[in-house]
Amino acid sequence: MTGDDQRRVVHVGGEMDVDRAPMLYAALYAAITEAGGPDEIVVDLSGLSFCDSSGLSALVHARQTAAEHGRRISLRDPQPHFRRLLEMSGADGLFPITDS
Repeated sequence: MTGDDQRRVVHVGGEMDVDRAPMLYAALYAAITEAGGPDEIVVDLSGLSFCDSSGLSALVHARQTAAEHGRRISLRDPQPHFRRLLEMSGADGLFPITDS
């Protein structure tokens, strides 16, 4: 994780599947619930080579948790395969997406 007082970046790489999704949620939960933590958590997906529905579910659940804590989650540089997963699931409208 990197970032400043207003924004925290969580870097995600490799394959996100049923085995790794709980680790992703745990990292996001820690950033979301940190006392005095950032307003925005940016999930950098530039190094993500694969993601199944469990990884997407972890992100959606984290988004809900963030909203409950008055914080937000955005996605940075999702690869084409992940963009397709977002679109096919209808989750593409849930997250602000940036390419840098």
